[in-house]
Amino acid sequence: MENKIKYGQYFTPKHIADFMVSLNTLQSLDVSVLEPSFGKGVFLDSLKEYGFKNIDGYEYDSTLKKYNDELVNTYYESFVNKKFEKSYDFIIGNPPYIRWKNLDKNLKLELENNDIWSKYFNSLCDYLYIFILKSIQLLNNNGELIFITPEFWLSTTHSLSLRNYMLENGYVEELIHFKEAPIFDKVASSIIIFKYRKSKKKKEIIDFYFYNERKKVDTDVLKRLHINKNKIIIPSFDLNEQWVLAEEAIQNELKVFEKKCSIKIDTNSSLLSDEKLLTINDICEIGNGMVSGLDKAFQLSSDIKMSNQESIHSIDVVKAKNLQQFVYTKVTKYIFTNDVIEESTLKKDFPNFFKQLNEFKEKLLNRYNYNRDMKYWEWVFLRNFNLFNTNNPKIFIPCKERISHKKYFRFSLVEGKVFPTQDISCIIPKGTTKESIYYILSFLNNKRVYNWITHKGIIKGNIVEFSRKPISIIPFRSINWNSNNEVQIHNKIVDLTKQIIDKNDLSLLDKINKQFDLLF
Repeated sequence: MENKIKYGQYFTPKHIADFMVSLNTLQSLDVSVLEPSFGKGVFLDSLKEYGFKNIDGYEYDSTLKKYNDELVNTYYESFVNKKFEKSYDFIIGNPPYIRWKNLDKNLKLELENNDIWSKYFNSLCDYLYIFILKSIQLLNNNGELIFITPEFWLSTTHSLSLRNYMLENGYVEELIHFKEAPIFDKVASSIIIFKYRKSKKKKEIIDFYFYNERKKVDTDVLKRLHINKNKIIIPSFDLNEQWVLAEEAIQNELKVFEKKCSIKIDTNSSLLSDEKLLTINDICEIGNGMVSGLDKAFQLSSDIKMSNQESIHSIDVVKAKNLQQFVYTKVTKYIFTNDVIEESTLKKDFPNFFKQLNEFKEKLLNRYNYNRDMKYWEWVFLRNFNLFNTNNPKIFIPCKERISHKKYFRFSLVEGKVFPTQDISCIIPKGTTKESIYYILSFLNNKRVYNWITHKGIIKGNIVEFSRKPISIIPFRSINWNSNNEVQIHNKIVDLTKQIIDKNDLSLLDKINKQFDLLF
């Protein structure tokens, strides 16, 4: 287990390795083949069974059971630091994925002294990246690379140099997305298989296949995968962009949406103006909810009779399960005694709270304490308490939302001094923002925003992340306050949104959407 964590080892099931080998379109079985991190040798077995004869394999972890076969040249040494004197026609495997902070110190030292890493990557990058890039360097022209990896590097900012290198030296030919299907034991990451060709030529389209079920991916699933209902033709990826897995029509819609959310800015270098994509981060404060560490210890039942002191030391909380589109359904009272210094004070002045918290005392003392001295009656992490501690209206959104048959996310207006817990993120307009919170709320609930988030938001499988960073990058359509027409549209949207909230009547949403159509 220690080496699994230290070296990012998640061993590939044999039927997956067989399937990946079958994706090759090489003209001969005599070509040179490389597996750069062969682990227990499952890909080496699959390659031999397929008929390949000229196979090299590298593995860093020498504690694994030795793979001995006269048909395969195996080397227990670092692929990352190896100075290769040959190139390959086919490279395949499951490279290790390890975040920099989790890297073994010897692996970190290797990377710090590695020319490829120093040129293209940094400590924000994953160990995976150098395996992809170096493998491409080792490919012969028209050679094929087939890897199984997590999906995150398709869109993250710190993997841009890798994606650009791939596009400058070839193209992605095929990509298979397994969404939330379990591929590896105890691995929550959303997994992809991609086939890449090193070439000076470019390809206009990519064959994109997807598996939307959460069931185990067995041999029968893989046999049925390459059928048209699971296939989308997507345009080839562009330099300096995240890789969006959507057909051309949708990508064009996303570009139009971003264009309309861009504003002209003056540049210092000339009289010309440039454009900047305006985002929620530009117009709102964003904060993740507070962490109690043990919610059931702090939740108060509705029938409890609190003293005056206890009422003062309770707060209203909305949970993610109680959020709906535009509105919420329930507020829960929570104990909030972080300013109580002594246990004797808690017992004397807050008898009901003391009795309830004492029942959970052992569990409360064993909570993760964020490296601070903490009393058992305290919340463990207040995060953005000062942001929430206001009567100003706020927008709440669950930190995680599943993409399902419903075509909306639950952005909800919460008025008064109500607090979010760790399952909710909070959005509050900045003091300089002229647009009404009602306009911002309806904008976030608009179909265009839903479409953008589902294709360019931060998503793991079918789960959309709504922590601070994912929310901050959502584009925003600001109002041109010099345009009477746009001001009238803004005010109409505000009025309709208030009616939706007052009456809890979503039938008015069509009228709001028509107003947004006028802005786009």
